[in-house]
Amino acid sequence: MAPYLSVVIPAYNEDLRLPHTLDAVLDFLKKQSYDSEVLVSDDGSRDRTVAIAEEKLVDFPHKILTTPRNRGKGYAVRQGMLAATGQYILFTDADLSTPITEVSRFLDYLRIDCDVAIGSRALPDSQIEIHQGFLRETMGKVFNLIAQRWAFKGVRDSQCGFKCFRREAAHKLFGEQKLDGFSFDVEIVYLAQKRGYRVLELPVIWRNSAQSRVQVLSDPLRMFRDVLKIRRLHP
Repeated sequence: MAPYLSVVIPAYNEDLRLPHTLDAVLDFLKKQSYDSEVLVSDDGSRDRTVAIAEEKLVDFPHKILTTPRNRGKGYAVRQGMLAATGQYILFTDADLSTPITEVSRFLDYLRIDCDVAIGSRALPDSQIEIHQGFLRETMGKVFNLIAQRWAFKGVRDSQCGFKCFRREAAHKLFGEQKLDGFSFDVEIVYLAQKRGYRVLELPVIWRNSAQSRVQVLSDPLRMFRDVLKIRRLHP
């Protein structure tokens, strides 16, 4: 029987943060009444990420997916989402900037109101407990404005790494996803709206991680170019 919830965690050289994240995720899931699984999607790590995942998950339903070289966060998330078998599938960043406990609210909405529930730091009810630096936060806001102009409508924060999907929607959208970098989130939101899925943006608790993988100057430029490519990739 398929699990009720799959939790997908993309990881690249995360041997420092992953132990705490997996402890928190497992502590939460073991208290729930439903069946669940954890998928760690490793993106060519050169440290102990895979070994730690194997140690932490040995007694819990799980999959550990690997790739021989670093391909990008979009690739790692896609690999995990397509391998997940849960009725609902969450992907969350390895730093767990949004607490795993937030998924309970997302599941409530997915059962009734929507196909895709995306976490947002930009809504009035969001609780930003630790902010990003000024430059990174400003670049994120500018990037989302560009994405709203060229890719999707009405979503105020496409880049928060906490999104939950009904299984059918997840497999359809990630099966079509092509971008391997950080801008894959924009592509997924664009595809969800284009394919007619019901997308709901929900406020979250969020605590910035000082070890973010985003390069504040070079990555936004690549992401802006990717946004312009999305319509060409999906005519």
